[in-house]
Amino acid sequence: MESERVRQIFRERETHRAEYGHLINRAIPLYEDPTRYNTRELVELSMLQFEMMKAPDDALRQEKMREFEAAIAAVKPLPGAPERVYLYPDGNIPTETEYTENPGYIYDHDPGFAPYYLEMLLPAGIAPKGGVVLVAGGSHGPGTINECYQVGLEFNRMGYHAFILQCRPNGCPWSRLETATDAARAFRLIRSRAEEYHLDPSHLAYAGFSNGGVTGDFCIMFYSKGQKTEDYFKEYRPDEADAFAGNPNAYICVYGARHKGTEYAEEGVDYPPTFVAIGRHDFVCCENLYDELLPYLQRHKVPYELHTFAAHPHGYAGWSIIDGKSDPNFDLWSVHAGAFLDDCFDICRWQKPEI
Repeated sequence: MESERVRQIFRERETHRAEYGHLINRAIPLYEDPTRYNTRELVELSMLQFEMMKAPDDALRQEKMREFEAAIAAVKPLPGAPERVYLYPDGNIPTETEYTENPGYIYDHDPGFAPYYLEMLLPAGIAPKGGVVLVAGGSHGPGTINECYQVGLEFNRMGYHAFILQCRPNGCPWSRLETATDAARAFRLIRSRAEEYHLDPSHLAYAGFSNGGVTGDFCIMFYSKGQKTEDYFKEYRPDEADAFAGNPNAYICVYGARHKGTEYAEEGVDYPPTFVAIGRHDFVCCENLYDELLPYLQRHKVPYELHTFAAHPHGYAGWSIIDGKSDPNFDLWSVHAGAFLDDCFDICRWQKPEI
């Protein structure tokens, strides 16, 4: 049901997508690699895309399309830009969705998309408290800039490595099992390189936003009890990294609660400690949260921490990188999330002051 809702959103945006979708699909790989490009240029590019999509008439839209195309061509990789870490070797991506063409550019990612992650590591010599895998909402795209890159910087400041995961987005058009499998593979790869990252492999969290949060929920359902990728995809060829666990040790869900009516396993799931942040004006997600995820956590006695923020709508995590100000009240969620992870991983950073 949740994947069908996402697909419906994409069907509804077909009006002008055939006209400028080819440009958006050229910009998507730029947005989704914010460690490799000048982020101010990416923000300006995303603003141009918004203006193009919202243009009230054909003449203005054509003008904005020309500006957008020129801006795409002007974005160049930074000197020494870090490389992507691809999740799978060529020819071994576990797949169940038949996706061979993208007519009208309905989807942001073409059929040949290969999932990967980007590293946002602490400087050499600084031992990380743990690592956080970040997944943006929607079909990722421009949301990666604020929900992954900016939030990754915030987790870096709190002592955590960050990893921006570009999995196959849930419902866009891939299935919840495929996107969950990508998330699990990211955890396996990171754990297989824990010594290189100077990480405790039991100190890994998943942080997802909106649709990205839903992906984390599915990763837990499918992979929290030691399941292997080949349990679901018989043609998958496991490698050394697949010997490692594919589940998070903590789950951070930011305005991404499970959709109402989702079929979710009541047994065979080892749900980790969970942190939830949501705006009180995010009415649909609040309804989903109180009807679905919270009752589930309570039934299964999962430790959780819930923060609601007055008057805040859906979205806008890390928005300060976009407008320079954001919502200072809602922005507190990341500070609370950092303290939550410290507690989950038994890292004490507060001491009673001497009197």
